[in-house]
Amino acid sequence: MLAEVVASLERLYDPTRAESWDAVGLVCGHPAQGVRKILFAVDPVAVVADEALSWGADLIVTHHPLYLRGTTTVAATTAKGRLVHRLIKNDVALFTAHTNADVADPGVSDALARAVGLTGPLTPLQPLPDAPRLGLGRVGHLDSPLSLRDFAAQAASGLPRTAGPLRVAGDPDRQVRTVAVSGGAGDSLLRAAASASADVFLTADLRHHPSSEHMESDGPALIDASHWATEWPWLADAAERLRSALAVDGTNVETRVSDTVTDAWTTTAQRGLG
Repeated sequence: MLAEVVASLERLYDPTRAESWDAVGLVCGHPAQGVRKILFAVDPVAVVADEALSWGADLIVTHHPLYLRGTTTVAATTAKGRLVHRLIKNDVALFTAHTNADVADPGVSDALARAVGLTGPLTPLQPLPDAPRLGLGRVGHLDSPLSLRDFAAQAASGLPRTAGPLRVAGDPDRQVRTVAVSGGAGDSLLRAAASASADVFLTADLRHHPSSEHMESDGPALIDASHWATEWPWLADAAERLRSALAVDGTNVETRVSDTVTDAWTTTAQRGLG
């Protein structure tokens, strides 16, 4: 039943650890409905619903919330309202694990760290005060040092392809061994990356002014990737952990990770000066 699946998800990704502004948990779906197939995706958008319906999913688990700022209507006159109507009409439930998955152990940044080649123990970049094993971001190490140029190439090959390339700030020949990562928007963690003595900080959505000030202060090199791409590696880890947790209780489900690219940016264009 859906209620059992939700309980397992909430044991893996404690909703009380979500930020106060966040909206996590069950968005739609009846607790008593059966669940055989679960689709994992980053974004609750129309193309993901298309995939879920085509595959016959009973539940979609997404990282990003559908209604982050609340709403007073689910009318089908809006894109989000239409999504809710489609899911309910087809008995497809929707569940979100967002900032509670970001700080979980293991969570979003653990999967990102492994995807870009970090091995061995990982520690939170910004631990939670009351639970230092939990927290935002991760710090880890490469087996052998690489130049920033080569590490960026390794990271690019480990992340899913999107329209835009990884952006890199720093000396391409700089040696990289200690790496800080954070899935999703991470420029609030620039100081934490510097304090962790990281050689490079890989994250997403880096803004110009904080990044410029960081580099002027001789902080770690920066790699800016797609928001979607830095969070996508978590899906497979979450799917496997949920499947294993349910199997312990004798519940068998089929899981699938959506590889539909839902990054907002779809193409790039370049023009030189002049």
